[in-house]
Amino acid sequence: MPRRAAVWLRSAPWRRACSSRSGSSPVAEAASAARQPAVGVFALATAAIFAPTCRMSGKTKGKTKFVSRHRAPVGAPPGTLVHDERASPTGIRLTIISNDHVEEIAEASLAAIEKAMKSGKRLWVDVTGLADLQLLGAIGALFSIEELALEDIANTSQRPKVDTYEAHALIVVHMFDGKSVDSKEQFAILFDGRHVVTFQERPGDCLEPVRKRLRQPAGRIRTRGAAYFVYAILDTILDAYFPMLETIGDELEDLEDKITKDPHPRDVGRLHQLKRELLVIKRALWPAREMLSAMSREELGLIPSEVGYFLRDTYDHAIQLIDIVETYRELATGLLDLYLSSVSTKMNEVMKVLTIISTIFIPLSFLAGIWGMNFAPDSTWNMPELRWRYGYPVALTIMVVIAVGLLYLFRRKRWL
Repeated sequence: MPRRAAVWLRSAPWRRACSSRSGSSPVAEAASAARQPAVGVFALATAAIFAPTCRMSGKTKGKTKFVSRHRAPVGAPPGTLVHDERASPTGIRLTIISNDHVEEIAEASLAAIEKAMKSGKRLWVDVTGLADLQLLGAIGALFSIEELALEDIANTSQRPKVDTYEAHALIVVHMFDGKSVDSKEQFAILFDGRHVVTFQERPGDCLEPVRKRLRQPAGRIRTRGAAYFVYAILDTILDAYFPMLETIGDELEDLEDKITKDPHPRDVGRLHQLKRELLVIKRALWPAREMLSAMSREELGLIPSEVGYFLRDTYDHAIQLIDIVETYRELATGLLDLYLSSVSTKMNEVMKVLTIISTIFIPLSFLAGIWGMNFAPDSTWNMPELRWRYGYPVALTIMVVIAVGLLYLFRRKRWL
């Protein structure tokens, strides 16, 4: 390999094209490099080889990952907050709740929160975005949040759970917007019996029904306390799973019709994608069921018995959602089997037609082969029918009769 070509390979324009946000073509970059002496065709050939790899790697972006890559370094002390470069900017939305009035502050400051705490009213502090670790630490100090709880809040790879501490409890669930599985985000709820602090990864959630209930003058969500408010949040988050699963169910029904009528390879890819989405939902629901079961049995000291009654209803919703997920997963697996069976049946039909055609032409080819032998016609032993005046029409008639007879036989035996 020429030295300059080796240098070009190490510099790798195709590497830059794979990692660049502009998405420039490696072949286009290599074309300019091809003008250099001693690189030429080698550059273009290498780029052409690796260009499909770049395109294939690009297709994997945007998928919902099963395991988050955001975690503390190995050996880090407990309570370490790790900054996530992908995190959204941190904002605070403050809601001050009393029995007869609700005040909402869209862009609240720490000073506003501290002032509201001194008023003696109940607060809902909704933190959106986890990019500002310093602000998260300040909120933790303001509400006396344990270091381990703050670590679980900042590390968004937690499974749904409930942890109790001396003065507060931390609940972690996975929230969807009700439309797409790709909208999954970690949602943490911290409450101390009076105030509720929620942490979500980015702006936009499914909690607008809760806010509307808070704005209504007469509603028990204002008077039942923080535990009931936490129940209302959890119930709304779980309710958002239903429309998302209904969308998946409708798509599975459409795929069933398509596979039954005209199976296509792209249907298999979509089925695998739906099974992956259902697995993501299942991983969010199973631990949430355990968490709700513990909370409904009043194992959490901050949950009064009258709220545990409502949490049991939310627990039933979780069981219902899990049943739907399992049903859809079995349906998706059955549709994959149906696709393979349909393709196999289609192939068998094609092979049957080809076999019948071959069977019909075997005797015809045999006769044509015999009459096509080029022996001298002078001998009386060498096919005297070659001299017949009507030999050709007779031969064709025999072939047609044989073909029609075989078709009739196949029809009688129900092979056609």
